[in-house]
Amino acid sequence: MTKSRIVINNIRLPITCDDNEAVLAAEKILKGSRISYVKSSLHIHKRSVDARKKSSITFVYSVTCESEAEPESIRACGDIKISAAEKLTFGMGCERMNGRPYIIGLGPAGIFCALILAAHGLSPVVLERGDSVDNRVRKIDSFYKTGILDTETNIQFGAGGAGTFSDGKLVTRIGDARIGYVLKKLVELGAPESICWNAKPHIGTDVLREVIKRAADEICSLGGEIRYNTKADSVGDGYVTVEGERIPCGLVVLAPGHSSRDTYMSLIDGGYAIEAKPFSIGVRAEHLQSELDRAMFGDEDLSNRLGHAEYSLSLRQGERGVYTFCMCPGGEVVAAASEEGGVVTNGMSRHARDGKNANAAVAVSVLPSDFSGDPVGAIRFQRELERAAFAAGGGGYCAPCQTIGGLNNGTAGGFGKRIVPTYMNSNVKGADFNKLLPSFASSLLKDGLRAFGRRIKGYDSLDVPLTGIETRTSAPLRILRDERFCALGHNLVYPCGEGAGYAGGITSAAVDGIRVAEAILSRFSRD
Repeated sequence: MTKSRIVINNIRLPITCDDNEAVLAAEKILKGSRISYVKSSLHIHKRSVDARKKSSITFVYSVTCESEAEPESIRACGDIKISAAEKLTFGMGCERMNGRPYIIGLGPAGIFCALILAAHGLSPVVLERGDSVDNRVRKIDSFYKTGILDTETNIQFGAGGAGTFSDGKLVTRIGDARIGYVLKKLVELGAPESICWNAKPHIGTDVLREVIKRAADEICSLGGEIRYNTKADSVGDGYVTVEGERIPCGLVVLAPGHSSRDTYMSLIDGGYAIEAKPFSIGVRAEHLQSELDRAMFGDEDLSNRLGHAEYSLSLRQGERGVYTFCMCPGGEVVAAASEEGGVVTNGMSRHARDGKNANAAVAVSVLPSDFSGDPVGAIRFQRELERAAFAAGGGGYCAPCQTIGGLNNGTAGGFGKRIVPTYMNSNVKGADFNKLLPSFASSLLKDGLRAFGRRIKGYDSLDVPLTGIETRTSAPLRILRDERFCALGHNLVYPCGEGAGYAGGITSAAVDGIRVAEAILSRFSRD
């Protein structure tokens, strides 16, 4: 008999309990429901923290196991549910591929697409405009020391994509059985096992770098090839162009990342169907992590048991919203520019999240109506803000910075006395975001910060530093594709991942890479 995988949800336990007690509680529920189960298969599926009542903080568990019960009987048992299948199967098609598949970009989408194609004998070639992980670290360190930006290898470009220098956060809002596949594969590559059951999984930039290196090694060991420092100038059905040389290939997976503006322009000039989409702009807010832990848990010492406090906040006003994004506990604000003369911020944490400050983007919706409504206008909108931020910082990639109090009253300066900005070793300069940001953004930003202060005590303290500018929260456009995952009007070009407009983070980008790989495998034969 085929076994069903089930999940027992909503097991609430005091934070003094351990995981084994959750398994025992699940067993008790199963026995009470009279559902047969395989005892040896019981294990933690998810664990989250419910800190809404500081006087009674609890762990909330889900436990999974195998059962021989009929699915219909399981569905009828309250918190006991059928689990989504995590094992993926890949079928092969019969169409002949005239050459090796080429993948543009070694971010999460490109990596997972390449891993699957390589594992099925298709020997992909990955073109990555930036450098390998170790060389990337050295070049970013040099940028921090000298202020000289390498526009091809930086926090946006290089092995692993922008996520390599982030918190390595794996939270996603999509519901897809491929998520389990992604998490298990990351564990195989060296990520901590906790990402499979933690409700808010993260890897951390230090661990993620090693994971990316192992992923690259596996692609190559399976017959794939990675060419670093190799930028595709243009792509089409059956070819890529690199430094003027037209290289024939079987197909192209286009996974360039959300900052590849020159790639976008090449596609626009080449007549690809591309549309502008909403994105966001804002600043990075920094708080003392110890104060956040105390505000959210009631006792900062509880972070030793619960992990450092995290938050996700939002406010909606009409068509627009303001929300926190990419929250990095115990992290730092990083210099994420990829073009000369522009300042861009992002956030990064190590696995231990042991930095003094927490940071998060506080971002405001940008609608196509805020610019010309076309893809070129979206790129221009971002770039002009980044250049204005560079000018406000006085050059050298010094970032504009302002306290919440200064934002409210239109004054610059006054930051760093209690909370020291972490951007580029405190390479910040006083500025006024009321002047740098569009009026709709600065107004909603202020409203959002006040609202967030009502939810988390001290969030809107007047001396909280805001560093900007945050413009790369997501791709500003979408490369349109059909039901086969091919670019509209093309037979052998597959837009993929966050840069193509089909994902919003590490996990969802990896999932889209898998979906594109599935489409390719279902179409083409191995021979």
